Amino acid sequence: MKRNYKFGIGAILLVSSIGYLMYAGVEQSSAYYFTIEEFLPRRDAMVGQGVRIAGRVAPGSLTKNTSAKGTEMTFRVGEFTDDDAAATDTVAVEYTGVVPDMFAEGRDVIIEGTYAGGIIQAKSVMTSCPSKYEPEVEGQQAAAY
Repeated sequence: MKRNYKFGIGAILLVSSIGYLMYAGVEQSSAYYFTIEEFLPRRDAMVGQGVRIAGRVAPGSLTKNTSAKGTEMTFRVGEFTDDDAAATDTVAVEYTGVVPDMFAEGRDVIIEGTYAGGIIQAKSVMTSCPSKYEPEVEGQQAAAY
């Protein structure tokens, strides 16, 4: 009886330890991001905090310089719009590092960094693939590549 009791306590400790590690890992790695529309009204309260923001790179706002640290970029992030019209309210972003291959003006991005002084100092910039699905119009053939 004593041996089964020790085995049961050991099993409970092992399972609860693994459960806690799983919970802590998921909680730490799952970070919510704000869309730019959600972030703009709250930006004054988020000064000095780490943020993760999704938006679209505003057309005409991108500047790049290559340095020993990587590519230094400044650009503005605005709302998700269907057309190429300039976003009315944008946030400035500064980033130095490796630029994602798909990064360009008009692309959807997720920026992770710190907001201070009206500028997001980005630690990472991630892009998303275009997801516009346009079904084939009846009577037209797909272009051959």
